[in-house]
Amino acid sequence: MRTEKTIALLFALLLTAAAALLGWRALQARPVATATGGTPVNAQHLQDIYFGMGCFWGAEKRLRAVPGVAEVEVGYAGGDAPKVSYEDVLQEERLIRAGRSHARNHAEVVRVRYDPRRLDLATLLAAFWENHDPTQQGGQGNDIGSNYRSAIYFTTAAQKMLAEQSRDIYQQNLAHAGFGTITTEILPLRNYSRAEESHQDYLLKNPDGYCGLGGTGVKYGIADGGIAYPPLDAVALHAAAQLVVYEAEDCPYCERFEADVLKSWKADVPFVRTHSQQPPTGWTLAGPLLATPTIVLFKGRKEVSRFTGYAGDAKKFWQWLGYHQLTPEQQRIAFESGTELPGTGAHLNEARPGTYFDPVSGAALFRSDAKFDSACGWPSFFEPMQGALQFVSDDSHGMHRIEVRSASSGIHLGHVFDDGPPPTGKRYCINGNVLKFVPDPPKA
Repeated sequence: MRTEKTIALLFALLLTAAAALLGWRALQARPVATATGGTPVNAQHLQDIYFGMGCFWGAEKRLRAVPGVAEVEVGYAGGDAPKVSYEDVLQEERLIRAGRSHARNHAEVVRVRYDPRRLDLATLLAAFWENHDPTQQGGQGNDIGSNYRSAIYFTTAAQKMLAEQSRDIYQQNLAHAGFGTITTEILPLRNYSRAEESHQDYLLKNPDGYCGLGGTGVKYGIADGGIAYPPLDAVALHAAAQLVVYEAEDCPYCERFEADVLKSWKADVPFVRTHSQQPPTGWTLAGPLLATPTIVLFKGRKEVSRFTGYAGDAKKFWQWLGYHQLTPEQQRIAFESGTELPGTGAHLNEARPGTYFDPVSGAALFRSDAKFDSACGWPSFFEPMQGALQFVSDDSHGMHRIEVRSASSGIHLGHVFDDGPPPTGKRYCINGNVLKFVPDPPKA
């Protein structure tokens, strides 16, 4: 038996080393974008959204300047043709204006690549709305034609939701200032072609070049509806770490967030809800609120991050919160399906009665009476709490396994195997560093 355990442990060590090597090679082969200021960005977390604001030379310059943008690129999108060049787009527009084509032409766009954990999408959308005139039909300024139309081409459901909500917010701002109706189309990305190299970074190469962009002068922001809600009283809050959920009247996204997340809240960091647009008394917001709900994480009475909008994906919220609550090693395991080295994780030799929790959501995962010594180098359990886990097919590293994730937050926990003890015959092999253990209170 001792020999079999030794062999199993050696095999686990070799497997972990091979997985780490494969991951390192994949990382070496993958280009990593760079955020503003030269901060490395994990390409795995980046998302793309595409903005049409008229001539893409000036739009690229304006969007590149948004702090936290990882990468910008100009191109053509939203038309019928699968692939186009600059001359193709101009020629198609000439045919359309002459009545000789009924095709849908492409718009000049800027692809913005960003890490949603580092850059709030609402900040990008605010820059989009403020830096052109979305009420102009069929062009921008003197650049007339459907190829210069105002557009947002999204790549995720969350982007679509926030884009539409931000449009409605900015429409109210524009109407109060005497402007007309927004004409911006908000559609899923279709048929994107990267523009020629001569168009990339055009105004960096040609500082005195043509820009052609002019906004309305109307600032983006949430209108208070004439009701001035008082700020929260900071005395009742937790200065070390506090979530504030900023909501609005008649906000269906807020109601959905309450039902999906807040109603069953078990996380360590406390939350409070408010209709005020101000920080708690004596505390500091990093900037104005741009949509609802906006969930702001305060630490030391100052905003450290915010999660704006809610499209029904609770796991995206938990990933954002976990990014600010977990250590880098925990993040690697939880969000990148990493694995701790056998024998190095927490709770391996924990024998006290108690419960193991998700460190992000606070949901209960395992009880100590389901824990056993499998000699594999990781905490092992033969049974989870009911409904606590999700199971995903995992074919990585040339093997077929069943991955185990937390059902509440979606974080990666480990894998499950069919070599466990009775009564289940299962071995839930779990990374101890993404478990929070709470011992049972002593019996009286």
